[in-house]
Amino acid sequence: MKELLRKMHTWMTGYMNQFVTDDEEVMQGIRIKTEHTGYVTAIARELAQHLSLSEHDVQLAEMMGLFHDVGRFRQYSIYKTFNDSQSEDHADLGLKVLAEEMPYMGDLSAEDADLLCYAIKYHNKKEIPADAAGRRLLFARLLRDADKLDIYRVLSPFLDPEKADQAPRFMKAKSTDLISPEFIKAFAAGEQADYRKLKTLGDRRLVRLLWVYDVNFGWTLKKMVERGYIQKVIDHLPEQEGVQTGVDRLWAYIEKKCAAADDVSAYIKERI
Repeated sequence: MKELLRKMHTWMTGYMNQFVTDDEEVMQGIRIKTEHTGYVTAIARELAQHLSLSEHDVQLAEMMGLFHDVGRFRQYSIYKTFNDSQSEDHADLGLKVLAEEMPYMGDLSAEDADLLCYAIKYHNKKEIPADAAGRRLLFARLLRDADKLDIYRVLSPFLDPEKADQAPRFMKAKSTDLISPEFIKAFAAGEQADYRKLKTLGDRRLVRLLWVYDVNFGWTLKKMVERGYIQKVIDHLPEQEGVQTGVDRLWAYIEKKCAAADDVSAYIKERI
């Protein structure tokens, strides 16, 4: 497994390098996705170790982080956007890339290949299917957490108004700081909102806080808090009715989630 992981890293580096170009606007996006891939790979491994998974499963989690956004590169080369609604679902596209171009999928066991593909497929969906269970559910949740943790890092610099205009085109929204009423309502109730209805910069900021309710492990939330990601978003929210109610509810949820131990016994039995 260790040697296979090394080969996969080598392949992925070469694959990403295929998209290097002299077009600086394109490279801005490619650099972000390349760096994001590296961070998520490391986070997935660290989270798996925190959960005391076997070394085999730690390496499998690392593979998931490595390939979770492989579809982003083909997506941008074809559609010139990272917006799934305007192009193609990047997770589904990533699975096509792995099936067509990555030469080592056949070296995985049938179970490991299934887990890898399942976690990648659902890392970006609004929800994991309700019938997900066992190791499928564990790894899908692990990868979603690793991805979200680093997305906060990626987006954090562009919260400042003076830097918002420097954000890549695919990260921009209408410039108003005000939050749409339906997003305020969801935030105050501690619920998810329909991301397809994003209209303003305020909506986009608030959605980052709504992600907290989709974080699966206390470890991940603790990292978000320690790194100041959540407070920074809160500091950039406008003073609108309902916002403080949502903030108070959010911190209460975080405190409770972080106080609970991350127990994976419900997902997985000890590998022999």
